[in-house]
Amino acid sequence: MSRPRTPAGRARRTNELLAVEYPGSARELCALTYSNPFELLVATILSAQCTDERVNMTTPGLFARFPDAASLARAEASDVEELVHSTGFYRAKARNLIGMAQGLVGRFGGEVPTRREDLVTLPGVGRKTANVIRSVAFDLPGLPVDTHVLRLSRRLGLTVSDDPVAVEHVLNAMIPARDRGVFSLRMILHGRAVCGARRPHCELCVLASFCPSRET
Repeated sequence: MSRPRTPAGRARRTNELLAVEYPGSARELCALTYSNPFELLVATILSAQCTDERVNMTTPGLFARFPDAASLARAEASDVEELVHSTGFYRAKARNLIGMAQGLVGRFGGEVPTRREDLVTLPGVGRKTANVIRSVAFDLPGLPVDTHVLRLSRRLGLTVSDDPVAVEHVLNAMIPARDRGVFSLRMILHGRAVCGARRPHCELCVLASFCPSRET
């Protein structure tokens, strides 16, 4: 198979090879534990500056106390702070969670909206989080760009930008809409397992044959 010579060609080949390396749907590959869109939204807000493992240890107690938007919207900040303390930045996260829930109740009938434009109006929800919810919870187009996606996109020569929104737009033009969410998750998994920030394991990488940054 010929070596892809353009960013679009490398993106397509990356999408194909990572699908084999990390099979599964976006829901199956998502490391956060949840049972509905509301729980995923809460977990994703908590995951800021925190590991997925820690979030998954925290959310069962939180959901037992506040199982839906209506109950969380009525919560006392101190109660939420105590439950999410171990995830870090607990005061801001508790404030955002309560504000998010109040927004769901007040403007969306207690349900998580599907439109990115609506999601980003909720406290604690930026574009990356909105794309997670769209792609994982609703199987809609959405390409979350985190530090792993940024790093791998630059190393693979897909983009030269460090701006997440700019990188998202570049990747959206190269990756089919149906694959965007799962492509992001596979890039994240590959960044964690193989293409690390400090030392990429190029000798183990299925993308090494066409990666312009590979170490020899």
